[in-house]
Amino acid sequence: MTGAAGAEIEAGNTWVRPRTLAALRWVAAAAQVATILVATYAFDIALPLAACGMAVALLVLANLAILATRRDNRALSEAEAVLTLISDLAQLALVLSLTGGLNNPFALLIVGPVTVAASALGLRSTVILGVVTVILVTIVAFVHLPLRTTAGVILAVPQLFELGFWLSIVLGVVFLSAYSHRVATELRGVARALSATQMALAREQKLTDLSGVVAATAHELGTPLATIKLVSSELARAVAGRKDLAEVHDDIRLIGEQADRCRDILHSMGRIGKDDLHLRHAPLGQVLREAAEPHAARGRRIEFALAPEGGGAPRQPVIARRPEIIHGLRNLIQNAVDHARSDVRIEGSWSATGLLVVVRDDGPGYPQNLLPRLGEPFLRGSGGSTDTDGARPPERGGMGLGLFIAKTLLERAGAELDFANESDPDQPPGAVVRVRWALADIGAPERGAIGDNVTNRI
Repeated sequence: MTGAAGAEIEAGNTWVRPRTLAALRWVAAAAQVATILVATYAFDIALPLAACGMAVALLVLANLAILATRRDNRALSEAEAVLTLISDLAQLALVLSLTGGLNNPFALLIVGPVTVAASALGLRSTVILGVVTVILVTIVAFVHLPLRTTAGVILAVPQLFELGFWLSIVLGVVFLSAYSHRVATELRGVARALSATQMALAREQKLTDLSGVVAATAHELGTPLATIKLVSSELARAVAGRKDLAEVHDDIRLIGEQADRCRDILHSMGRIGKDDLHLRHAPLGQVLREAAEPHAARGRRIEFALAPEGGGAPRQPVIARRPEIIHGLRNLIQNAVDHARSDVRIEGSWSATGLLVVVRDDGPGYPQNLLPRLGEPFLRGSGGSTDTDGARPPERGGMGLGLFIAKTLLERAGAELDFANESDPDQPPGAVVRVRWALADIGAPERGAIGDNVTNRI
């Protein structure tokens, strides 16, 4: 029962607090006392109450000791957690040996601590706990007091059943520990990957908000700067030619020059904000080029092909420029650029109801054994297979999160992704990613860009 404390422990980093562990131990002690009393007085089982009481007292004393020595409630380290679970396993084994060994139907509970710990501790700690559990179960199978009724009748299962019970516990320890550890490892990996995805999305959202503020600031400051420029020009003309105000004339001229400089800076900032991230909607081609722009100078040729499908309008659809769409497409393009030999092709096509974006590269393609798993977190080597000479490009390092982040962000935006290797003989071999949307999910009413600020220029 105390093995449930391991649920708060992560591999390599434990989070269980002494007070939490103490609460679980109080529950375990109370459950053991209740079981012993019910077996004795309700089912007339003759148990060594004094010895059982001492065994439960060991758990209580251990609980009081941990509360006394860890008053700061600092989290246990993994080594401390392992030692604590081993002591709890030993106490449970002692109680079982006093109450019939494997003839006690509650002997199966000894699997609980190691199974729960396997979902929280590292592999080495899980193996140690598993070995200790098997050793203790084996000792209990041979060294235990018989289970008797008050009338002196010995309650025992046949030896073959006892052997089968021992074997089932051992196999349960191995199988359940391996299964729990595997599932917990994958869940922790997904949790870390989702955290990285949220950070990437938050970064894109901050860039969007910042660019919007920049554009709005440029728009609002345009008129005051124009007024400053107008007034400084009028003052300059008023003092022109007066020798006694020559110094003032130079200062006024400097004010006008600095106003011109501020106007040019704000005009540039406003244009960047409007052309890059300030718009909430943009034509498909602009979104694709924006996603590819950071990788345009990386030594690979990036081609764009935009065309309607049968029945589609000839004009490009206007789609939402959401941060997750930009960042997701950018990750796919980055992966293609990383593994392309020379060319990356980005295709966009649309119909009356749907939109398709295809990212192709002329690299070695995806490894066939990884195709069904592409998009899973921490899947290394997912960018492509080894090259013909057996070497991998330097960009193939990393944590294996690029495709996972792209897939997560785009699916959140309503897309469906398909990873494959090129099978069309008319296309160069390489990796292919197809991203499909229903036009109703990504399309938006076409809106024009914000115009230039209307200011009085001198």
